[in-house]
Amino acid sequence: MSIVEDDKLQRVIYQDDKLHEECGVFGVFCNDPEQEAAPLVYYGLFSLQHRGQESAGIAAVKDKVIEMQKGMGLVSDTFNPDVLSRINGSVAVGHVRYSTFGSSSLVNAQPFVSRFKLGSIAVAHNGTLTNADVVRELLEDAGIGFISSSDSEVIVNLIAKNYKKGLEKALTDTIQFIKGSYALVVLTDDALVGARDPNGIRPLCLGQLDCPGQLGGPGLGKSSGWILSSESCAIEAAGGTFIRDIEPGEVVIISRDQVLSFSFSEKTRRAICAFEYVYFARPDSVIDGIDVYGSRIRAGEILGMESAVAADLVIGVPDSGIPAAIGYGRATGTPFGMGIVKNKYIGRTFIAPGQAAREKAVSLKHFVIRSEVSGKRVVLIDDSIVRGTTSRRLVSLLKEAGAKEVHIRVCSPPVRFPCYFGIDTPHRKDLISNASNADELCKSLGADSLAFITVKGLLESLELPAVQSDDKDAGFCLGCFTGEYPIPVSYKHGAAV
Repeated sequence: MSIVEDDKLQRVIYQDDKLHEECGVFGVFCNDPEQEAAPLVYYGLFSLQHRGQESAGIAAVKDKVIEMQKGMGLVSDTFNPDVLSRINGSVAVGHVRYSTFGSSSLVNAQPFVSRFKLGSIAVAHNGTLTNADVVRELLEDAGIGFISSSDSEVIVNLIAKNYKKGLEKALTDTIQFIKGSYALVVLTDDALVGARDPNGIRPLCLGQLDCPGQLGGPGLGKSSGWILSSESCAIEAAGGTFIRDIEPGEVVIISRDQVLSFSFSEKTRRAICAFEYVYFARPDSVIDGIDVYGSRIRAGEILGMESAVAADLVIGVPDSGIPAAIGYGRATGTPFGMGIVKNKYIGRTFIAPGQAAREKAVSLKHFVIRSEVSGKRVVLIDDSIVRGTTSRRLVSLLKEAGAKEVHIRVCSPPVRFPCYFGIDTPHRKDLISNASNADELCKSLGADSLAFITVKGLLESLELPAVQSDDKDAGFCLGCFTGEYPIPVSYKHGAAV
């Protein structure tokens, strides 16, 4: 928790003990040029709000003019009917942001728009470029200026620089030049583009806007438009139907004439971010054929088989720890209960007048149901432990509420290494599992026992569907657990060591 001084009040910045996804992207292409796309993007961004709460933005194109609105805070803080009415056009892209590279400010909010001699483009980016500094320097040497510190602006400037070669060539040249993780949605004068990095580290999927009264089911017959989204749950929110995931290394160009798909890279090792399933994604999403909710249930079951302990109750840390707690209960026969309530209305920033209120602020995130835990041996299931502050506080709250024992079980392996691909990771020295073994960490947290799921167990919970199970390149990025990354990284970029 950090404090920003004001004249009479002091604003508390709440930093919960979790890793954070950088952002979510969403794009809509309506075949009817009179249909407004911005309201549909608005619905999509609402469903992706969990991926970023610092800023939100929407850009739309009409008559080859791109208009954009963006602001700090939640989607509901930035957009209302009056604001949406100013973003006209049948094609639009949107973005919600949690900063990992570049400061938290309006100048770094996305989408980024570039207007140049041959047209205009808007880009929304989820991920982190590992060679952003090098590319930025080359572009600056060529006379191209930057208004932000975000590496996403590198992408929009690269595309604009190469646009004279045509859209397809400009996209291919750009994405072959950049390195790292990215899921992109790009808005041009007359097209919507989606692209995913060669390893598929960050997710991106394709949906279809169904025509009213359409017969034959999704994907059949005429479509009223198309959707690109970080997660499948947001496609449904905008009134669409999930079609498929964008493949690693694939580009999709949607226009009024066709939907063109091509691969821009040779086949590489698939390395989907495992934390998408552990924590980031909404439980009702399906990413690369894997049901997120089901994977969390399986992780809990495997955790129970690996490290069961005698207990009277198993509870989950809301929200992502709850499915794993259900799975743990099924595997061990331990009754599941709702022992912890999460305050969903505490934002990252709130006013706390006076020292006493500031000290109390750290306890406003979670509350214990005393009648549920009093006198019981409790297993507490969490998705991860990063700095350890939340776990330590929850153990204290449970014991103050009368719990006889508190046993922590974690459905991800210990987080020991930083991420360089779009996750906000503390310095390695602040990752508590990097500095302590399990026994030391257990003592530090005040728990009666502590166990993490193994890397093998996590991979078992992320069972790939049969269509992919024989793919020798199918896999996951486990860098934050093992220190082995799917692509080379620069230790000067992204999270610090």
